[in-house]
Amino acid sequence: MDLMDSIDELLPKHGGYRKLKSFQISRLIYDITVRFCDRYISVYSGTHNQMVQAARSGVQNIAEGSQASGTSKKSELKLTNVARASLEELRLDYEDFLRQHNLAKWDAFDPRNSGLIARRPNTADEFAAWARDVREGTSGALSPVPGANATSRRTTKSQPTYPEITANGVLALITVACSLLNRQLAAQSKSFVKDGGFTERLHRTRTNARNKQPE
Repeated sequence: MDLMDSIDELLPKHGGYRKLKSFQISRLIYDITVRFCDRYISVYSGTHNQMVQAARSGVQNIAEGSQASGTSKKSELKLTNVARASLEELRLDYEDFLRQHNLAKWDAFDPRNSGLIARRPNTADEFAAWARDVREGTSGALSPVPGANATSRRTTKSQPTYPEITANGVLALITVACSLLNRQLAAQSKSFVKDGGFTERLHRTRTNARNKQPE
């Protein structure tokens, strides 16, 4: 094993978080949340800063976890879990907003949610285009579906407001992001159990180097 092979074994490839779907969706959630809070929540409210910071934490911790994975699988697991917890906190904030403003929380199987996911928006502007289509009734996903609750059916027959549309859309994106993060955590846990952390890799690398030394 030459020097470069030893380095690759000791410090496996890490980073690359920008290619992770969980990072991309979490960044989109952050961008939308900044707009949402600026428009619908007073800047003087503690909720404004709390929601923005929770959304930002989701993005930042995915990135930091990916960067840390080269030297600490334990840190990667911890930071990924913090990202998921931050998005769960944000989920509660959006649900509270809907409840406190007497707005409907859409059913998980509401066609407007599936329409959003099918679009796969990459930017806040693309998300806003979906919201306009729902508001104007041109999204092609406004008819009730079997299994939708009464509240969801009631709102499909009327024009939902932009705060209702946006909050429910973000909730759908959070569900997707958390599902992806759960998969990442499972894969990271499996890798940690199989290969160990930096200390274990360092021990293996030093042992292999000593065994290859001529007597």
